[in-house]
Formats: sequence, structure tokens, C-alpha cells
Amino acid sequence: MQVDLDGDEAQIAGLPRFQQAVIQGRRLRQLAIGLGALAGAGLVLAFFVGLFAPQSLWPALLVNQSAGLLALVAGLQSAWWVTQWRAQAMNPAVSVPVVVAEEVVVAEGWYERLLDRISQRWLRLLGQIGAPTLWLGGWALLTLYCVGQVWNLTLPPVALGLSASVGAALSLLLAFGLLVLERQLAQENAAQWPEAGSLAQLTRVAIICLVLSALCLLFGGETSVWPVRLAVLIGLLPGLVAVELLLRAVLSLFSPRREQLEPAMLARSFVADMLRWPPQPLLALQHELHNRFGIDLRQIWAFTYMRRAFLPVLAVVTIVGWSLTGIHEIALQGRGIYERFGKPVEVFGPGLHAGLPWPLGRVLSVENGVVHELATSVGETSAPVAAEPAEGPAPAIANRLWDASHVNDKSQVIASSRADKQSFQIVNMDVRFVYRIGLSDQAALAATYNSADVPTLIRSTASRILVHDFASRTLDGLLGEDRVGLAEEIGRAVQADLQKLDSGVEILATVVEAIHPPAGAANAYHGVQAAQIGAQALISRERGAAAEATNQAQLQASIARDQATASAHEINSSAQTADLKFAAERKAYSSAGQAFVLEQYFSQLTQGLANAKLLVLDHRLGGSGNAPTIDLRTFTLPADPAPPRNTVQPGAAH
Repeated sequence: MQVDLDGDEAQIAGLPRFQQAVIQGRRLRQLAIGLGALAGAGLVLAFFVGLFAPQSLWPALLVNQSAGLLALVAGLQSAWWVTQWRAQAMNPAVSVPVVVAEEVVVAEGWYERLLDRISQRWLRLLGQIGAPTLWLGGWALLTLYCVGQVWNLTLPPVALGLSASVGAALSLLLAFGLLVLERQLAQENAAQWPEAGSLAQLTRVAIICLVLSALCLLFGGETSVWPVRLAVLIGLLPGLVAVELLLRAVLSLFSPRREQLEPAMLARSFVADMLRWPPQPLLALQHELHNRFGIDLRQIWAFTYMRRAFLPVLAVVTIVGWSLTGIHEIALQGRGIYERFGKPVEVFGPGLHAGLPWPLGRVLSVENGVVHELATSVGETSAPVAAEPAEGPAPAIANRLWDASHVNDKSQVIASSRADKQSFQIVNMDVRFVYRIGLSDQAALAATYNSADVPTLIRSTASRILVHDFASRTLDGLLGEDRVGLAEEIGRAVQADLQKLDSGVEILATVVEAIHPPAGAANAYHGVQAAQIGAQALISRERGAAAEATNQAQLQASIARDQATASAHEINSSAQTADLKFAAERKAYSSAGQAFVLEQYFSQLTQGLANAKLLVLDHRLGGSGNAPTIDLRTFTLPADPAPPRNTVQPGAAH
């Protein structure tokens, strides 16, 4: 129950928690300083270790241990603020008014006044929030930041050596000291120290982090992965506690604060309260609701009835759920073999089927018509190849020559004859089988119970058949006439052996993807390929030259043809013009007669004498026997239209 100084100031002297406030505050301050120093040393050590060995286990381990200690330091400081309030309430300082003459400095300028106003508002806001809330939020954020910096679930396991044993011993020693502190806090009377229980729960967080860290150091090695993963996952516990403390600090901003009312400890953690055996989450929730809101769940009839009916309802739900395990759903592309008490009874088709619940009855899944492709040889798996850039050179895997790596090829020994001597050769070939489980119920039972691994069975059977079959073949035959029926013969032989073994497998097709000759033949073929490429290059070059010559000839012929066509059009147009002119003159002569001839005569004469200086005289001038007078003087006439035909033109005499 919180104390209000406005009404209960006289009673606080008799309360044990107020009497022990000074001693408790001094103890909390010493513990907070010591554990804070240890946490800081751990963070500094983790920083320097991370510089030289970033992939080591030590940075994550040290930071998570320090995070647990930081959560405990946040709780100790939060409790210290409460004890400080109680100590001040027991011994209030008597304030003596002292008048000090201070010179009031008025800020000059709008900028100085603005800064002064902003600083006053910030100080008022920080005073309203309170130092306990700010410190608690700061510790929580620091803890979350530290945990986030070392969160890496891909750390490789490494050998730790003697340092692991020393670190485990120090961790256990510190955990033992914190265990003693936790026992002391847990045994404190709630009336004398109400915050001791919450501090004991936060101490368990640090103890668990230290103990788990010691286990990681003791069992860590080059082949052990779980210690490395556990060392990183340790940070979840202080991280969850820090998130809860940060949330409590934020929510405390919306709670009214009174200086005369006894404050409550902010660093209470529901996650830390769960660290008890046996865990009682409902009881902790009930206490929290009762203390904060005054709600007592024990007085609610519905919760009492639910607690009484929990076991019967749980039993009924368990029985119904167990019975429903006898309902089986078979997919459309699958079948199911129903086993009753371990004996196959029936083959279920697609749909819903009912049977005995597990483990009295179960259904084994079998494929229904699913087609697979299997290679006779599978190469070693390697790391994924990085994608090559589109503009860069072609990757090595794009090389299609026989010296490239073929992961699915299988080497076979075949007969050979060299210089009339019997010998053998080795060829690589890629043979693939397309198969499925038989569609009958007997085939499904045989594939399920007669073979543990169908692909391995097909591969081993095919390998034996291929060795026996290719031992009597030659390279010429494989590359020639024998290749046509090779796939059918291999598939027929493999199917016969699988039927003898009652495997339930049906070979649908056999495909011989490629046959790669031996190294000598491959080298010869490389020469053939080079010659073929050279021949194709020469052919392409000559085809280009021929195409160029053809295009040039076509261009010249097109130019000559166009010129001849243009000349013909010009001659034809001239002839048509002359014809039209002749027809027009003939028509004009027929209609005008001698006048048209005279007019044409004058027109031709005008055109012929266009650049000559002439003087035209009419012989009829002067009458009878009177000769005309000719004035040979030169003078300039005005720009008049052309003179009439009988006018005398100066410049010449005729």
C-alpha cells in the first residue's frame, strides 16, 4: 500500500520500509556501481575481442552476460530511487528562505529569447517525466542495442582452448555470488523491503545468462554447433526483459505523478517473474491485476468454474482429437497404404478415408502416377555458382566440348581393336530413365515394402545392366548403327530385372542423352571441329564476297536501266511534242492558209534576227517615185512599248 504524505506523514516513522530506507539505498548503490563496472568491463572486452576475432564465440557471450547485468543494474537503480524518496520522507530537509540579490539579466534579441524559452520548456518537460523514467529507458535501450549488435546465428564453431575453462569458471563464480544475493533478496520481508522480490527475479535473469554461458564454454568445440547457437540465443532473455522495461517506462509517462505519493518501482518484469519453478503465469497475472487495478479473479464465478471444468474439458478435447487421427486425406496425385496394427490391409485412393486412430492404424503415402527422371550417375554436389554478368565473358559451364565436366556421365568399358589387337576403351555416357510406381495396388505394395529406396534400386540395377551390355560393344558400333536400338535394349533389360525383384517400378522410357568417346577420339574430334569451324568461316567469307559482288552488279544494272528508261522517256516526250506541234500547224494552215504561212515566216524571221540591229522600211512609203528620207541621227527614246512594224528604228540604214 502506497503512503500519501498529505494524510499519513505522522505514520511513516513506524513503517519498517521507511526505517530501513537509508541502509537499503546505500546497499543498492554499492551493488549497482559494482555490477555496472562488471558489465562495462565485459562490453569493453567484447569490443576488443571482436576487433581481432569477429567470428569468435566470445563477443556474443560477453555481450549477453553484460546485458543480463545491465537489466539487473536498471532494477537496482529503480529501487534506489524509491528508497531515496523514503529517506527524504523520513528526514525532510528544512528549507530556510534566503534572500539573494541577483541581477536579472534580460536576454537581448529574439534569438536569445527563443533559446531561453526552449531551454525552460525542455527543463520543465524533463522535470515532468522524471529521472527514474529516463534512466530506466536509457538502460533498456542500451541493453537492446548491445544484444542487437552481436545477434548472428551463422557463427561457425571454433576451438576455444584453455580460455574457455577459465571463462566458465569465472562465470560460475559470478553466478554463485549473484545466487547468494538472490537468496538474500528472496528472504527479505515484504513489509521491510517490498522491492526485494522483484530484484530477486531480475537477479535470476543474470544468473541464467551466466550459467548458460558457462555451459557453452565447457561444451564448445570445432564440431559442436549448438553451443555457438545457444551463446547467441542467450540474448533473448535480457532482450525481452529490456523490451518490457522500456514499455513500462513509456507507459509511466501517462500515469499522474504526485510528489507527496510514495512512488512504485518501475523496473518490475513479468518475464523475470516467470523464472520460477513451477511456473505460475496465471498466478502472476492475478497478482498484477489485483495490485494495479484491484481486480480479484478469485471472486469471479466464471473463472472458478473454468478451473474446475478444465480437466474434464481437456480430457474430452484430447479424446476427440485422438479419434480424429483416424481420418486420413489422400491427395489427388497420391495413394495410401492403410496399416491396421502394423499389417497392410488396403490401398486407399484419393479422398477421405476413416480408420483406427494412431498408433492403432496409420497410412503410408505412395505416389499415384507421378513420373520421375533418373540419371544413372550423379556427380558430387558443389557450392552454388554465382550468376555471371550479362555483358561479361561466357562462364566455364557453357563449354560444350568433351573436356568439360559432365556430372551425370557414367564411365563404361567397351571393346576395342587397335592394330589387329584386342583391347578396351572407356567412354562416358549419360543414360536417363523415366519411371513411375505402377498403377496397380500390388505395385504400390511392392514399391513400399520390397525396396527402401526406389531411385537407388533403379540406379544399381541399371549400372549392372550397362556394364554387362557395353562389355560386348565397340566404339564404332556405339557411334553408328547400334545407337538406334541401344535405349530400347537397355530399358527392356532393366525392366526385366526390376520385375524379377518385384519392385513395383515401371520404366516408361530410356533416353541416351550423350555418348562421349575416349580422350584420343575426343582430341581427334577437336581437330575435326576446328577444321569444320575453319571451313565454315571460309564458306561464310566467300559467301559474303559473292553477295557483295552480286549487290554491286545489281546496283550498276539498276543505274544503267534507270538511265536508259529516262532517256527513252525524254525522246518519246520530244517526239510527242513535235507531233503535237506539227498537227497544230497543219490544222492552222488548213484554216488560215497563206496568212498562217506569212505569220510563221515573220515569227521565224523574228527569232532568227532577235539579236540583230535592223531597220525595216516599207517600199510603199513615199508614194509614186518619191524616195523616203532616212534620219541616221541617234537619240534616246522613252521606254515605250514596242514600236509598230512600219516605224523607222535608228542606228542603221538599209
